[in-house]
Amino acid sequence: MNSDVNLAGPGAPLFDGALRPSQAEVPAESRSGRAMVLATACTGVFLSFASVVVYTFGVFLKPLAATFHWTRTQVSFAFTLAALTVAVCSPFLGRLLDRFPARWVIIPCTLIYGAAFASLSLLTGRLWHLYAVFVVLGIVGNGTTQLGYARVVSSWFDQQRGRALAAVMAGSGLGSMVFPPIAEWLIGSYGWRLAYAVLGAAILAIAVPLAVMFLRETRHELSTNTNTAKSEGAGAVWSRPFLAIAGALLLFSFATNGLNTHWAALLSDEGASAAEAGLVLSMAGFATLAAKLSTGYLLDRFRATRVTAMLLALSAGGFAIVLLPYRPSLALLGAILFGIGMGAESDAVPYLLTRYFGLTRFGELYGYTWCVYAIAGATGPVLMGAAFDRTGSYRLVLFVSLAMVIAASGLFASLPRYTKAEVL
Repeated sequence: MNSDVNLAGPGAPLFDGALRPSQAEVPAESRSGRAMVLATACTGVFLSFASVVVYTFGVFLKPLAATFHWTRTQVSFAFTLAALTVAVCSPFLGRLLDRFPARWVIIPCTLIYGAAFASLSLLTGRLWHLYAVFVVLGIVGNGTTQLGYARVVSSWFDQQRGRALAAVMAGSGLGSMVFPPIAEWLIGSYGWRLAYAVLGAAILAIAVPLAVMFLRETRHELSTNTNTAKSEGAGAVWSRPFLAIAGALLLFSFATNGLNTHWAALLSDEGASAAEAGLVLSMAGFATLAAKLSTGYLLDRFRATRVTAMLLALSAGGFAIVLLPYRPSLALLGAILFGIGMGAESDAVPYLLTRYFGLTRFGELYGYTWCVYAIAGATGPVLMGAAFDRTGSYRLVLFVSLAMVIAASGLFASLPRYTKAEVL
């Protein structure tokens, strides 16, 4: 039995319920407390920057442009500013999460985030006003996402950590499905100003009170960490495991975000109808959510580095299918394989960071990976578009993207095994 399987022994229960750890895990803490921490984290991520701001931005774009006579490029630049600010601020937020109780970071960030988002209902016709609000959202945004909550959840779950983190990550996937139609309905029924106000109020009324009442690390985690010696010092950033994880994430983010952005246009170029293209993109989204939920079980049960490499290899298969002549059935299969890799990556990165480096510097290290992901995610779509403009085809850049995903899979496969002492 390797270090990635159930260390409690073959007869020990993995769960007392759907996502409740066995009593052997952190016995000094109540099972109900663990359940409420997990529920709070899932709800917080569901209402986070990664769900509400990212996935409703396109819904608000046309109403804002029409109201203030701004170009779509001018409105879109607000999102670019937020994304760049997230990249710059994520390592700093991670350090704060490492040095102070997570609630001290998450609650103020969520308050500012909810208030700033609601304040967009008072937006004026000055473009700098829009940009200023999105910069503020970018500064605090990642303090409301899984970057903030993953450390807390990891402190409560050990043997079932993969599944617990998967449940948290699924919050953003569920938000990506729920909030766009809600925003569309609110805008169509009451206007974009009230839509901003209602969504911002929901963040303040739900996420903040839950965090105040239930969000806290275990007493054990606040007082001691068995991985302190392993995690201390700047050497962790330059270690082979971290550089391999960051390098794989850079390659994978560049490739997947590039395809995500241009997939509808690519399908249209290949002769797909708008309805067919929408179905392919929806299938990729459902596969991503399903992978987020199921990958956690695999990470807990088998060697996590090999699981991640295998799932990213499936995603490479999706890229290979995209390179084939368009057929609806093949396109749907490619979307499923692509989504599997997208969901697996979001679960695997925080899980592996906790296993290799413990929790002492988890926030900072996770923040660096967010920075890498954001930078690659911002450049991938631009360079894919530039490649198309230069060659008149996506084919060459898709071959490069396929090679990147294969390389990312190889980097995860090459990671050394973490020892049993590092897991506990």
